Amino acid sequence: MDHGSRGDREENDIEVEGGGHNGSFESERRKFVERMGSGTSEDHNLREPLLLKCRTNTTSQIAIVGANICPIESLDYEIVENELFKQDWRARRKVEIFQYVVLKWTLALLIGVLTGLAAVFCNFFVENIAGFKLLLINNLMLNDRHFMGFVANTSINLGLAILAAILCAYIAPAAAGSGIPEVKAYLNGIDAHSILAPSTLFVKIFGSIFGVAAGFVVGKEGPMVHTGACIANLLGQGGSKKYHLTWRWLRYFKNDRDRRDLITCGAAAGVAGAFRAPVGGVLFALEEAASWWRSALLWRTFFTTAVVAVVLRGFIEFCRSGRCGLFGQGGLIMFDVNSAKNSYSSADLLAVIFLGVIGGIFGSFYNYLVDKVLRTYSIINERGPIFKVLLVAAVSLLTSCCSYGLPWLSHCIPCPSYLEADRCPTVGRSGNYKNFQCPAGHYNDLASLFLNTNDDAIRNLFSSGTSKEFHLSTLLVFFVAIYCLGIITYGIAVPSGLFIPVILAGASYGRLVGNLLGALSDLDTGLFALLGAASFLGGTMRMTVSLCVILLELTNNLLMLPLVMLVLLISKTVADSFNQGVYDQIVKLKGLPYLEAHAEPYMKNLVASDVVSGPLITFSGVEKVGNIMHALHLTRHNGFPVIDEPPLTPAPELCGLVLRSHLLVLLKGKKFTKQKTMAGSDIMRRFKAHDFAKAGSGKGVKLEDLDIKEEEMEMFVDLHPITNTSPYTVVETMSLAKAAVLFRQLALRHLCVVPKTPGRPPIVGILTRHDFMPEHVLGLYPHVVNRHK
Repeated sequence: MDHGSRGDREENDIEVEGGGHNGSFESERRKFVERMGSGTSEDHNLREPLLLKCRTNTTSQIAIVGANICPIESLDYEIVENELFKQDWRARRKVEIFQYVVLKWTLALLIGVLTGLAAVFCNFFVENIAGFKLLLINNLMLNDRHFMGFVANTSINLGLAILAAILCAYIAPAAAGSGIPEVKAYLNGIDAHSILAPSTLFVKIFGSIFGVAAGFVVGKEGPMVHTGACIANLLGQGGSKKYHLTWRWLRYFKNDRDRRDLITCGAAAGVAGAFRAPVGGVLFALEEAASWWRSALLWRTFFTTAVVAVVLRGFIEFCRSGRCGLFGQGGLIMFDVNSAKNSYSSADLLAVIFLGVIGGIFGSFYNYLVDKVLRTYSIINERGPIFKVLLVAAVSLLTSCCSYGLPWLSHCIPCPSYLEADRCPTVGRSGNYKNFQCPAGHYNDLASLFLNTNDDAIRNLFSSGTSKEFHLSTLLVFFVAIYCLGIITYGIAVPSGLFIPVILAGASYGRLVGNLLGALSDLDTGLFALLGAASFLGGTMRMTVSLCVILLELTNNLLMLPLVMLVLLISKTVADSFNQGVYDQIVKLKGLPYLEAHAEPYMKNLVASDVVSGPLITFSGVEKVGNIMHALHLTRHNGFPVIDEPPLTPAPELCGLVLRSHLLVLLKGKKFTKQKTMAGSDIMRRFKAHDFAKAGSGKGVKLEDLDIKEEEMEMFVDLHPITNTSPYTVVETMSLAKAAVLFRQLALRHLCVVPKTPGRPPIVGILTRHDFMPEHVLGLYPHVVNRHK
């Protein structure tokens, strides 16, 4: 194989390994300089992975975060078992271990409380801002000031939209979109730039409030998942030395492994806060978000979501007294369809199967269009923040024109005779019977869906015992409009969730099918709307268990469990035959190197040594400072093999793996010796394990921070105390498929490849996340797919 094929990695990657056991870096440096100046088309594609026609490279070098192209790293989930770690662990007393466990549960409690408060905060302001806007428009319409109603609706929506866009474009571009793909990628081991930063949290909350209140066809549920993850990441930073908010016990959480668990709790808490679905939140984290799971994490996520449920329930009860403005009447999503008939026949099952098939087709086509729109928007967004704002303004104007203009196509319907006079037409912001332009005693059914908050529109569609409330034409127009607006809205520079647009579109065509099959089915049209929403959710997001439980918790209707399960399974099966789930598509579109749970079939035709590249850059157990500095300047590798050589050992042997961040800390401490001798005892006294803990938000030691004098470059440093002496290794003849599964299941960043036969250098190479990416493997061996076929 071509051992020089990794030039792109050395130029761009932050996480890859190095090579060359011989310790000579000059030839490597020349190759590196030549590649930096070559300007090949491959390098161009690496810098711009989202192209108009196609993507030619989506490897682990860079990713698109908020339409900005950023280098990314992998996360160090593996425990680094070096001498300092072992000394620290042996020194811990039982009371310290107990306090560590208590702190884990305390942080889980805080995540639940803060995420619950964030959910209440978002819902409070969305309900009040959107509610007062809709009340103003309703009053203008009642006074026959129709044009002023249009102006008020459009101008308020535009102002709120521009506020959200400015926050996203100028403060935190990573806050745009749902955030679920980014959280999913982080929990897979990908540390994309700024996706969990405090600025992202701030913009996620306020941008979501402005965006949803602006009438966009977006939800706040996806952003709530991102919000919960950001809150968990902030709490898991281990304190702040800058603001004197640190505590000595929090240093134990300064590692990616514990942060991963906290962020999993935060993602589950976000779903619980968005839907008031604590069990659904746990299952969402298990099924969709987390790549690694264990029973202890299950308990903590369950505890966190239970705390969220308690916080939400307390505030809902408090606000029902009217002390929270317009919030409290229906602030958090809850759709009660218990009043509908729950028995069903074989004919009803056929109708449910039909809904599942339709949902799978519509969902897969929705994902296909979202992919195309995101590629187009990336070309606009990469031109600068002002273009992001202009795109948001254009979509806002289109949405306002549709929401205010389309109801004029609907005919006025007389109010049902069985309703009380104060229920039809609805004077307030919510309710099923909006007056709009109709005379007294009549209502506009399309306005009841468009000129309402998204939550209230879903309640209207889910309402039971109202089969004649919406015309078939109304449901068809609303479905087409929401389907199209949901596609063109996702991808603009505002926090935007996909759950609500998908539920709205699915509920509208579900209710439409229910009306068409009214003579053949005994199911209520509200239940058809619920099943339609479930089918569309399954067709777009490809989740089953978590969606089923979330929908049941939303509707308080456990008797619908078999039908919801059936429609989800059918819609997912149908949609899987066309494309991937929407979140998987977005992860790939952003260039995030996500590792799937299974290996690709063609990987069985290759072995581990086929994809490792060289020459390796290694260090001796006692290495010259100048060599280390030269290697750190030459490469951006994160891990370096450490080789013990004679006279320290009878023959060269692999001592372990040392991390770049640990080398920087060690060099900054300047515990050097003039002779090439082992000085590990001095280093063990000088440093503690927490000195090498991962700093929060990228605040660790940088190469530029080192001040190594010329005479110190000729001195030596002992690497044994900071070397991970038990790195995971595989023999070079192991199949690449087996190595990929091992790499993913153990949540590794580096996997050492060792020779099968003795008498050779003790390490062949290192496998990283990049080596398992299909684009990289097929770039080296394009023939393996055909051979597999």
